[in-house]
Amino acid sequence: MAMQFYTNIDQIMRDRSELARKGISRGRSAVTLTYTGGILFVAENLSSSLHKISEIYDRIGFAAVGRYNEFENLRRAGVRKADLDGLSYDRRDVTGLALANAYAQTLGAIFSDQQKPFEVEICVAEVGATPADDQIYRLAYDGSVNDEPGFMAMGGSAEAIASVLKGAHKSDMSLSDAVKLAVKALSSVGGDGGAARTIAANQLEVAILDRGRRGRTFRRLTGSVLTNLLNGDAAAAAPSGSASDKANGGESADDKAAEGTEGGAKPPAPGPDKPTSSAGSADLE
Repeated sequence: MAMQFYTNIDQIMRDRSELARKGISRGRSAVTLTYTGGILFVAENLSSSLHKISEIYDRIGFAAVGRYNEFENLRRAGVRKADLDGLSYDRRDVTGLALANAYAQTLGAIFSDQQKPFEVEICVAEVGATPADDQIYRLAYDGSVNDEPGFMAMGGSAEAIASVLKGAHKSDMSLSDAVKLAVKALSSVGGDGGAARTIAANQLEVAILDRGRRGRTFRRLTGSVLTNLLNGDAAAAAPSGSASDKANGGESADDKAAEGTEGGAKPPAPGPDKPTSSAGSADLE
């Protein structure tokens, strides 16, 4: 009769935790923080096609560090759940807290039941009507979830980066100041001998949840817009929804609605809870 080897359950959990922490620490860090116009995501990312930051739903964003294939599966599952709940009930019933709880259950089950845990750490953020309504949730590899107070850092150097954010973050910061603070925090670690380093704009992935936009609030900041923000030119970023559409050479839906019809009443503006497309239809945005 073959004898089965016995391993203490505490030792198994410690080994899984160590494996997950080591995998996360090997990846580049990411930060999330609030500013006066919404929520900002900044991640150090050398790839232009593999995103660490994405949209989940109208007012909900997603950021992650660790193994790409694992957190990409989680992101897609979150998009499908959000779309299904929005279609089954109402778009306003899809919240960041509900998605964070769903992710917590999934990660907790994987950590407890499978041989190998997910080597990921993720953030689910929801922008509110006012800065006081903004929500940022951190989810660890073991399914634990925390409500973060206005900012958070993920990755191997999260504690050092968070200490820089804690000393300078303010909820009424401008977008330009928030971007520069996030880059300063990310570049404060990783240099020779623990010194600060320089991170170029093309090594960053930056996105925002824009409080001023109707419907889908997620927007990526790239190219000259990001460069201008890093240089302190906040006006070039056009943070409001209509301004950003104009900056991109087009006319926003709000502007068209405001024009009205000649000699008649103006048509109603589109409602904030009825976008014409979803995050699921824009996976490659």
